[in-house]
Amino acid sequence: MSPAEHPSQHAPELRAAARHFGRRRFLTATGAAAALAFAVNLPATGAASAAELDAARITDDPFTLGVASGDPLPDSVLLWTRLAPAPYQPDGGLPAQRVTVTWELALDERFRRVVRRGRATAHPEFDHTVHVEVGHLAPAHVYYYRFRVGGWVSPAGRTRTAPARGSRAGLDFGLVSCQKYDEGYYTAYKHLAEEDVDVVFHLGDYLYEYAVNSVAGSRAYPAGTLPAVFNRETVTLEDYRLRYALYKSDPDLRAAHAAHPFVVTWDDHETENNYADDTPENSVPPEEFLLRRAAAYRAYWENMPLRRPQMPEGADLKLYRRLHWGRLAQFDVLDTRQYRSDQAYGDGWQYSGPESEDPSRTLTGDAQERWLINGWHRSDAVWNVVPQQVTFSRRYNSTTLPSKVSMDSWDGYPASRERVLAGAQAAGVENLMVLTGDVHVHYAFDIKRDFSDPGSRTVGTEIVTTSVTSGRDGSAKPSNWDTLMTANPHLKFFSGLRGYVTVSLDRELARADYKTVSHVTTQGAPLTTAASFVTEVGDQGLKPA
Repeated sequence: MSPAEHPSQHAPELRAAARHFGRRRFLTATGAAAALAFAVNLPATGAASAAELDAARITDDPFTLGVASGDPLPDSVLLWTRLAPAPYQPDGGLPAQRVTVTWELALDERFRRVVRRGRATAHPEFDHTVHVEVGHLAPAHVYYYRFRVGGWVSPAGRTRTAPARGSRAGLDFGLVSCQKYDEGYYTAYKHLAEEDVDVVFHLGDYLYEYAVNSVAGSRAYPAGTLPAVFNRETVTLEDYRLRYALYKSDPDLRAAHAAHPFVVTWDDHETENNYADDTPENSVPPEEFLLRRAAAYRAYWENMPLRRPQMPEGADLKLYRRLHWGRLAQFDVLDTRQYRSDQAYGDGWQYSGPESEDPSRTLTGDAQERWLINGWHRSDAVWNVVPQQVTFSRRYNSTTLPSKVSMDSWDGYPASRERVLAGAQAAGVENLMVLTGDVHVHYAFDIKRDFSDPGSRTVGTEIVTTSVTSGRDGSAKPSNWDTLMTANPHLKFFSGLRGYVTVSLDRELARADYKTVSHVTTQGAPLTTAASFVTEVGDQGLKPA
């Protein structure tokens, strides 16, 4: 179903308001806030006016969607939950009243040594989600947390603070992306929850906007298991909120969130496939698409373990941000969707030409590009790591030249990529690592300073994680395996199975382990390490471990 056919499409009054504001004015704070008041029914000054619900009236478990934590700092953690006794209902099973939630943070999983506790409010205008920033904590510590409402206690979560700024401690992290609910079970998350990692980076496509039928597609539930509310494309705020509820109802995803803090960034499907800035995939007016984007961004912030600086304003949300792991690693988390130029040549796989090679084209936007490069100039980290969304390294799909490239990836924005690589060189970045999702396959790339010259210096590595489920079961050697491996000599590994990657960093080297599961359309697949590579500090280039 297209958005134009959507039964809960934005009201005519809202579309009229959007046209009145126009694209440029909508993007200002005043225009966005005014239009968004129509779109998401939010009071301009927050939610303090809502009446309070007596928590004793909550008769069913409100913690059906679990708990999560994110963006660890040396002295602070961000804790998240959502109250939803009936998660498949638009109101989550709660009236439009605020609910007082208590939380506690402990040094042990039995909560005998509680070090912080407090109260927070779950506002109906925020879909009864809770974001708690707990400060004044010790660096490099593991903590356990939980929430209480009335007589209900949430599952316990496990999180950690980052090490102190001058620490030289090592780091283990996981990489995940692309988890289309109706294309398989979250078996990869079940295994990831059991891994001993410090943090997980989610690189986009946490949900998909497409309709999910009552049998959940490839999951093949009994007919009628899921309500009809999911069997339509997400367009409105209610749609996006419900879709997050569906995804977060999965027990394996909840287990992974409870086991590890997450650092998240989005790609396209959290809003709409292959959108670019204010340009939609579908033929709707840009100002109307921005209303959809505002709804999608708000639901994303509500349902992700993100801090207050990432709270959206209208159709804008500043998701790019910087995190540190002592002096070992600087993480520059990018947003390659919100600020990009529209894809050249109508998107898809195309030959490069004047349109895609226009030096004014950008994947990051000018402000984010400057922020990234300026941050490298100030970095004293051993590793400079860039979690982002789409394939950074050149990727030909033919062994004969010219070859087509993906206009949605950095190949479609070569001037933007060159500015980033030149900026890394000027900043003296010696150990660059790019983390990528999007493409539903495992790739291991050497990043070349000049991809047109196979003998060019290797300036970093790109670790591309496959999908959790998107693409269904996949195969270890996709049909284009020989072609891509031959056409791209800097490509060191390629697998089309589902799974995730774990990466270990220390002051001497990085190790990437590519984990796969044999199937996701049925449950219970074992985990296999399909390949392992290392790259050494001061000597970039992937070598089999």
